[in-house]
Amino acid sequence: MDIVEQLNGTYFYKGISNLSPYELLFWVFVTNVEKQLGVQDLAAITALLLGDNSIDVPGKPMTATPGTSYASVFFRRWLNIRLKRNILPTLTKKSIQHFKFRMVNNLGVFVGRAVPVVGWVVLAKGVSQVVFFTMVEYNRIVSYEHKI
Repeated sequence: MDIVEQLNGTYFYKGISNLSPYELLFWVFVTNVEKQLGVQDLAAITALLLGDNSIDVPGKPMTATPGTSYASVFFRRWLNIRLKRNILPTLTKKSIQHFKFRMVNNLGVFVGRAVPVVGWVVLAKGVSQVVFFTMVEYNRIVSYEHKI
């Protein structure tokens, strides 16, 4: 087995010996981050980058979020479908600070603004999974007095 508690109160994990409980927690965390990173996280990071307001837009009102994103430009062009009423909830960098939804009637605007939100949700899910699995594995390994 890869994991064995040693007699002097330290731990052995994945070839590393004499680990304190804190060092063991760190290496279990690193292992779980390695397991978690994959296509899902790459897609989330891509969504965040594409949804970043990095394109300058002159003439925008002062109350609007400055700039626009590549995702917004793309979807406004290719999904320029207008609805009769403003029924689609969106968030921008500015409105998310107050968790205030802005209703829109354009499907392209809705999808373009949703791209970074989806990225944050996927990353948050990944981080919470890493933390959960780290705690479960760590507590399975350590003796009772070192459990968290």
